[in-house]
Amino acid sequence: MIQIRTLLESKGFDIWSVHPESTVYDALKMMAEKDIGALLVIEQGEVRGIFSERDYARKVILKGKNSQETPVNDIMTPAVIYLRIDQSVEECMEVMTTHHIGHLPILEENKLIGIISIGDVVKAVIADQEFMIDQLESYIRQER
Repeated sequence: MIQIRTLLESKGFDIWSVHPESTVYDALKMMAEKDIGALLVIEQGEVRGIFSERDYARKVILKGKNSQETPVNDIMTPAVIYLRIDQSVEECMEVMTTHHIGHLPILEENKLIGIISIGDVVKAVIADQEFMIDQLESYIRQER
């Protein structure tokens, strides 16, 4: 079972964020520059929400709002779900599936230390499966 700690150690601990009063346009620009699908919304060191591509599609574009005038605070998802660094990738997949979310901030001793995406989780699971297949193939070759 892969732990989130292992995933973050290979992916990195970068946390990208915006202020609640930042415009949606500025948030999207940062997401494009960093090639990420979500940003934490942080004010005075506290997470106030999360802003994702889904928020943009459903709450700006489909509602006819202007991304250069709309603050992130107006459309972000305020209820943020967290996981702990010592939890497994399997637990992460369960939370993401149950809550229909693609990004999860990660805590260690109640301190924000990173964020993972569903893409990160899928890559980790595939890598783990490939490792297991290699091990099994090696075992089979030795038995012959």
